[in-house]
Amino acid sequence: MKRREFVLSNAAFLLQARTIKDNLIIRSDSPADFETPVQLLDKGWITSNDAHYVRSHLSVPNVELNNWNLTVEGEVNRPLKLTMRDIRGFQEVTRTVTLECSGNGRAFADPPVAGLQWEKGAVGTARWTGIPLRDVLMKAQVQPNAKHVILNGADMPIRAVPDFVRSIPIEKAMHPDTILAYRMNGAALPVLHGFPLRLIVPGWEAAASTKWIVNIQISEAEASGFFMQTAYRIPNRPIAPGTLVDPKDTIPYTALSVKSIFTSPLDGAMVPMGSSIQLRGFAWAGEADITQVDVSTDAGSTWNIAVLDNDKARYTWRRFRYLWKPPAAKSFVVMSRATDSQGRTQPMVASWNPSGYLYNVADKIQINVKG
Repeated sequence: MKRREFVLSNAAFLLQARTIKDNLIIRSDSPADFETPVQLLDKGWITSNDAHYVRSHLSVPNVELNNWNLTVEGEVNRPLKLTMRDIRGFQEVTRTVTLECSGNGRAFADPPVAGLQWEKGAVGTARWTGIPLRDVLMKAQVQPNAKHVILNGADMPIRAVPDFVRSIPIEKAMHPDTILAYRMNGAALPVLHGFPLRLIVPGWEAAASTKWIVNIQISEAEASGFFMQTAYRIPNRPIAPGTLVDPKDTIPYTALSVKSIFTSPLDGAMVPMGSSIQLRGFAWAGEADITQVDVSTDAGSTWNIAVLDNDKARYTWRRFRYLWKPPAAKSFVVMSRATDSQGRTQPMVASWNPSGYLYNVADKIQINVKG
């Protein structure tokens, strides 16, 4: 990244932050946690940089590129200290990826759970440009005993909140689609999204895609600490709603579940009798592909197959559409249910867990038809 790009990125930060606060739902002002209203998601297959949801665990760091470097150490034969010029010397690739916060939908948990009360918009799709993480690891000459890659960003612990440190298995780190990204949708990576460098782990919950990366540690063991050993974990067996779970009885949450949401019309929409309505939304399934989306206009009694748009890529959502003409002037409960290439289908009842992760119940909205 050139110096001019860095200056422009910093100058754009305040403008972008103002735009985000005007357009997105503020779940937390500090740390910055902003949700995308579904009507903004409806604007296109790619989510624009200023409409993409933002998730932060700590304060957004002020990174100066001329003082920034990436260190790679641990179980390697050749420790590295890379500048951005070094990073840009690797082969550049672009991956289109849908990122979803693992707590997306937490607001609908029953009984309620603690945490940011995300509804449906902690998800977005962008084109990420950078370099394969495996190319950096190969240059560092990872040792055979390495099993995990631990990633730490420039964001610093605040008060009682511990440092945000996560790890991914070496197999996922070495996958050619796992990248260190420095561009988002063709522009320099925005500060809120991890400038100057972030990880993109396609198909996995977004907490794995560490932002503001400054250190990579190759290790035999996964990361220790709260955000790996307590947070972002789910029970290792089904539990009754409201049950307390010891962290030792949990496992890390990795790949995304199959899911769909409506983006138009909005929940509670009023439409005139006699008009045809295009019901549309997005469906995604992490590492799997969406094979079908069914839509019900009678609260799940009957289902019809929706049309899938041609825009698609591995690790991304698919837009679905279903044209419907309401038969009467009344309120209708409309539902969507996605199926993926692994044979998974959205459930009708949530699988509850204490953190509100993995919420992927068949989506529903109410449409009121006026005579």
